[in-house]
Amino acid sequence: MEWKESRERLLIVDGMALLFRAYFATSFTGAIRRTSAGVPVNGVHGWIRYFWNAVQKFEPTRVVCCWDMGSTTFRTGQFEGYKANRPEAPDDLKPQFDLIKEVVASFGIPNVGIPGYEADDCIGTLAKLYTPQADVFILTGDHDMLQLVDDRITVVIMKKGHGNYAVYTPEYLLEERQLTPAQIIDLKGLMGDTSDNYPGVKGIGEKTALKLVLEYGSIEGILGNLDALSTTIRARIEADLDMLHLSRDLATIRCDAPVELDWETCVWALDPAAVADKFEELEFGGLIKLVLGGSAPRAAGKEDPFVQTALTMDV
Repeated sequence: MEWKESRERLLIVDGMALLFRAYFATSFTGAIRRTSAGVPVNGVHGWIRYFWNAVQKFEPTRVVCCWDMGSTTFRTGQFEGYKANRPEAPDDLKPQFDLIKEVVASFGIPNVGIPGYEADDCIGTLAKLYTPQADVFILTGDHDMLQLVDDRITVVIMKKGHGNYAVYTPEYLLEERQLTPAQIIDLKGLMGDTSDNYPGVKGIGEKTALKLVLEYGSIEGILGNLDALSTTIRARIEADLDMLHLSRDLATIRCDAPVELDWETCVWALDPAAVADKFEELEFGGLIKLVLGGSAPRAAGKEDPFVQTALTMDV
């Protein structure tokens, strides 16, 4: 990629999205990578590989990593069932939550999270805060982030296959989905989100929601033209009007979270000794060569069968 040298490039990493992806990509066989002391580290190992590939591709000058800080947030206060369907994290993943933050710190990257808010809100807030001085790239697997796309914010969605991304600008979002960023929120308001466990309008699925948003532009446009809708669709919306507005609110990423972050702490500048110490502690010999020694991913894979699993059996 070619970049404008006059602009800073901030990479905001959705830390938990990468960790869950890395864990499940390398645990489905049951062969969990562990240290000699028995500590599970497969998710941490995979996270580093995902992250390092993105750094090489998008060439940030500054990096920050955002995290969820627990299941209770202001959204659970608004709607008790919010994300209530989520299963508990696997036992082998739980100890890796703290380990990966230690790895991030060894890279000199700030870990950001706020109790009561989701990582999404921290990401949205930082993205909007720093667009005056940087082009922002958000690395995630969460399509809800597409609502943040604008002329200075690019959302990088991880896809199947190591190093495979969908890079969303406003133009690409419109080309691929015929939607604007704001319409991503309205779509979720209508159809709900089974993953986050809020219902939207009962009886309106993705196909109908998309048709309505494309035809009328927004939820306000739809509500202003109820008389033009079929009797069935109109009745469903009118019966679930409160939930429609609540679902749209739950889907909206807050860009005013109380994040405190010193811009200068985000400078991307590795301390090789700190990284090497942490990698040695976690017995990541192949990754020391990859990150600090310039060896190719394939070379690291030859030495470590777990790396090959992560590369070939991605989720």
